Amino acid sequence: MKHSPISRQGEIVGERITLRAFRDGDAALVARFANDRRVAQMTTSIPFPLSLEAAEDYVKRAMADDRLEDTWVIDGAKSGAAALLGVVSLKYLDREQSEIGLWVAPPFWNKGYASEAVNTLLTANPHGNKSVVASVFQDNPASARVMELTGFANLGEAEAFSLSRAAHVPTWTYLKTL
Repeated sequence: MKHSPISRQGEIVGERITLRAFRDGDAALVARFANDRRVAQMTTSIPFPLSLEAAEDYVKRAMADDRLEDTWVIDGAKSGAAALLGVVSLKYLDREQSEIGLWVAPPFWNKGYASEAVNTLLTANPHGNKSVVASVFQDNPASARVMELTGFANLGEAEAFSLSRAAHVPTWTYLKTL
């Protein structure tokens, strides 16, 4: 299957947050927050340790016009929080379906930012999806709770490879019909 490039995504405004495209200077914060073992090990794609150079490459790919995934910074500046709380993304699959992924930096855990980011993104539905899927490591009950709070249905178990763990990890698969 050949993917078409995704056009530049716009800002999406939530109650306390703004989902925005990466900008110059964000790589240092990505490196700071995602270079935390607790963050990296709950994702499939963040290596640990995460170098500044790797974070810069990630941001550069996320800003590229020919990217295959839209990635937004969860920016809390409008409510007096940090300009980078975490990241949320939509990867277009096919059949009007995308896969959502996210991480929130530990200083901002348990404040509702992950749920707000998911709800804000899915309400805007920038890919025009009929459904969205998600995968959560089974040892990450906080992310499983976010999926449940935002209306995703648990479809069952699977496994995914975690780069930082260098291992396949049991997951729960979720689906939300829009």
